[in-house]
Amino acid sequence: AVNFLSSSSTLSSPQNAVNFVVCQLFALVTAFWFRLYLHPSKTSPFIRHVVATLLGFYLALFCFGWYALHFLVQSGLAYGVMIFTGVEHMHKYCFVVTLGYLSFCQVTRVYVFDYGMYSADFTGPMMVITQKITSLAFEIHDGLMKREEHLKPSQKYLAVRKMPSLLEYLSYNCNFMGILAGPTCSYNDYVAFIEGRCYEPKHLESNGKENGKFKQSDPSPKRDVIQKVCTCALSLMVYLVIYAACPTERVIDDTFMASNPFYIQVLYLYISMLALRPKYYFVWTLADAINNAAGFGFNGYNTDGTPKWDRISNLRILNIEFATSFKMFLDNWNIQTALWLKRVCYERCPYNPTAATFLLSAIWHGAYPGYYLTFITGIVVTMAARAVRHNVRQHFLGSATLKLIYDMITWFSTQMAICYTVVPFVLLAVGPSLKFYSNTQKYILWVKIIIFLMPKNIRMLSKDHVS
Repeated sequence: AVNFLSSSSTLSSPQNAVNFVVCQLFALVTAFWFRLYLHPSKTSPFIRHVVATLLGFYLALFCFGWYALHFLVQSGLAYGVMIFTGVEHMHKYCFVVTLGYLSFCQVTRVYVFDYGMYSADFTGPMMVITQKITSLAFEIHDGLMKREEHLKPSQKYLAVRKMPSLLEYLSYNCNFMGILAGPTCSYNDYVAFIEGRCYEPKHLESNGKENGKFKQSDPSPKRDVIQKVCTCALSLMVYLVIYAACPTERVIDDTFMASNPFYIQVLYLYISMLALRPKYYFVWTLADAINNAAGFGFNGYNTDGTPKWDRISNLRILNIEFATSFKMFLDNWNIQTALWLKRVCYERCPYNPTAATFLLSAIWHGAYPGYYLTFITGIVVTMAARAVRHNVRQHFLGSATLKLIYDMITWFSTQMAICYTVVPFVLLAVGPSLKFYSNTQKYILWVKIIIFLMPKNIRMLSKDHVS
């Protein structure tokens, strides 16, 4: 999931890149002002909702012009469904209407206007709004229709017990902190932030001890915001310097394939994907910093008493780069979208939830065939990774040395699996994607043979090591 950087790379068009960065930097400065001068202790929730919403619409109009009206149309249609249909089936209707309108906009933008062109993608923010609308619909259904004992612990916390007003609803969907690049958050968390309740339960904890004698002030996000802005600067520099020299499209270039041995092609593919990811690190980390600067995203305290500001963070960079399993990579990449998929699909789908979740993710991303090839491949890779872990991992747990060997092998294989899976997502079209798969098919055969033979060889190795 890529939000504003979906099929149309915001950072690939100079004008769009400038507009996006200027708006996000404006939002960052405004977020500090919002936290200091429109603090809940000084301002009513009504004013905070109004200001956050109007600023959000202003940024949307600046970036997308009148295409931003689609944000209002999509939100309005879904709110009408919430109001005029029964609560029993409201979540299903909202899901179909909201995802359907998003898909309509994605198809027309891609196939009617600018297929393959790198232009400002107004459907990027709509993807985030779709997550928020559908999440809220399921949360309202859980809060108003289901009995407490039928809800999972996470669903109890997220359940919404009353219908939000139109202002609350629009503020949640279109506030200036998340209108351009998210991240998605729960409605209850957002309202608690607006009303100034987001610190209350967590003020009781500092270094794991109850603090009943001293009144604590709101924790400052300044340190975390500075760290995240520095991460953004480094990520953008890496992307602009390295990816420009190693574009992914070169992996299907006939001259490149013919003039380089296999290990060079693999190394190039890894470097290309490694250099592409900082683009997403930049956008998501900046979005996280904006929310933190406004006072949103507080998540309690670390063991040393410092505040944590990762409640709505979208990624954990080190866990991504050093992931030793496909699942570990996915769990730390676009975290809020993964939670959305889990809450509205995986936990509720009665048949083959894994395949359904990948399919929903592909539909949500857009109309390019490369997305579907990526997520279909993702299903196969996920199943294979589970099987390998189940059959192989226990043979490496006999000693620290074997465990280290296992981690090194799984890190390499995870990175290669990610590269192989994501290439169609970058190439977009069917022809280039199938060309890439055909060029690498013979090497995949050798990987399958190695995996097939691995459990027997590992059992022999582990026995020899123990003896």
